[in-house]
Amino acid sequence: MTQTRNLITDVPGLRVGNAHDGALGSGVTVALFDEPAVASCFAMGGAPATRETDLLDPDKMVPGIHGVVLSGGSAFGLDASSGVQAYLREQGVGFAVREALVPIVCQASSFDLINGGNKDWGRYPPYRELGYQAAAQAGHDFALGTAGGGYGATTANLKGGLGSASTVTSSGHMVGALVIVNAVASAVIGDGPHFWAGAHEQGSEFGGLGLLPRVSPEMRSLIWKGGPQPATTIALIATDAVLTKAQIKRLAIASHAGLARGLRFSHALFDGDTIFAAATGRKPLRDEAAEFTEITALAADCLTRAIARGIYEATALPFPDAQPAWRDLFKNNARG
Repeated sequence: MTQTRNLITDVPGLRVGNAHDGALGSGVTVALFDEPAVASCFAMGGAPATRETDLLDPDKMVPGIHGVVLSGGSAFGLDASSGVQAYLREQGVGFAVREALVPIVCQASSFDLINGGNKDWGRYPPYRELGYQAAAQAGHDFALGTAGGGYGATTANLKGGLGSASTVTSSGHMVGALVIVNAVASAVIGDGPHFWAGAHEQGSEFGGLGLLPRVSPEMRSLIWKGGPQPATTIALIATDAVLTKAQIKRLAIASHAGLARGLRFSHALFDGDTIFAAATGRKPLRDEAAEFTEITALAADCLTRAIARGIYEATALPFPDAQPAWRDLFKNNARG
């Protein structure tokens, strides 16, 4: 393994920034690309909240994008992209159309409107300013858990959060995942502490518990928020490979396997499960079919791991009746 952070920023050519409002109980995470990145996305949840996704289809003309935003706030949170655009325009970043400069920023938002925070923000929601702040703080190191767009995230039984992980393929391509885990279901087996992602854990990145030798029928019982409550797990997959827009679309589709492995369950009617994929184009493919196939497989693995890390690193919100964090209940179970 050559990565040093186990974060998506191990992929050369991108930075990540967080901003959140503690009283609001919500926040924004922004990924900015050093150069326009070839990107696409795929939504498999029944209730997505997104911005600028049509232009990511392979038949659309936009060759690359400047940033991806993952936020809380549901449809209100989509204002965050405007703040990121404002920051990028100030930096002289965007596609020039004569005297106009247009940064291309795509976004997905998760539903965290009933987590106990104060959502009485007046006429306009605060996400535009949070987006600007997150973009201004973008770097190679960033916090996980109750941070950025994962600040207000919840799951069926434990506090959700912001997760990330990375790996390198046998051909030397770097792959990383960034995710807001705000799931309608659960990331742990039964009542915990073991994660559904346990078989994919590297070292002790989310407690070192591994996978249970046997999962009983009772442990497989569905645990979910219940009722018409939207809940969304949204993610960005990145690689330094040189990929076409069609290949990136396939990468976004294949990466949804990571959601299915990391959560029990995903892609439900009230989920907005959406995955962006982006290539920074630093390392060409030599054996195209084999190397691309490995990238898609390891990207899904990274997302599975990132989901567990988002839960493992989270801390409970400071509100009455807030969900407990994994560490509140199981920190004595962690190994290493």
